[in-house]
Amino acid sequence: MAFWSKNTNIEPKRKHRWTLHLGTSGLPTYVIKTANKPSFSINETEHAFFGHKFYYPGMITWNEVTITLVDPIDDDSSEKIMTVLRNSGYLNPVETDGVTLHTISKEDSIQALGMQIQLQQYTTDGGTNKLVETWTLHNPWIKDVKFGDLDYTSDDMVDIDLTLRYDWATLV
Repeated sequence: MAFWSKNTNIEPKRKHRWTLHLGTSGLPTYVIKTANKPSFSINETEHAFFGHKFYYPGMITWNEVTITLVDPIDDDSSEKIMTVLRNSGYLNPVETDGVTLHTISKEDSIQALGMQIQLQQYTTDGGTNKLVETWTLHNPWIKDVKFGDLDYTSDDMVDIDLTLRYDWATLV
C-alpha cells in the first residue's frame, strides 16, 4: 500500500502532465513527445593522507537534456530546427560568398533558440491544470540533432531527437 493512500490530499507528480516551451524556435509544445528533466553531477577531488583517502566536492556540471519530438508535415519541425541552425551562424558552402567567414557562436545560438527554455509540470486541482514546477534552462543551445529513421515496414511517426546543452538550470 502506497504511503499516500492514507492521506488522500497527497498527489504525486505524474509523467504525462507537462509542457516544454522551446523559446523562440517556433516549435510548438504539441510536437514534443518526451523530455528528460535537468540533472547535474558534482566532480570530486581526492586527497590522500597517511594511508587514507578523503573526498571533497568539486565543480558542478549540468548534464544535457534530450528531447524527442514528432515531425509534422504542416508545421515542419525539421525546417524550424534548420532555421535555428542558420540563425546560430551556420552557412553551408553554397551560401557563402567565399570571402566572408561565418561560424556558429554561443551568443547567436542562444538567441536563435531563446534565452531560456522552460519545462513545466502540472497537477489537476478540481479538473483544472495547476502549475507545480518550472525548470528553466539558462543559455541553452542545440548540441545534437538526429532527424529520425525511415522504415518501409513501419507506420510510426518520424521522431527527431534533440540534445540541448545549457549553462545551468533553476527550479521554481
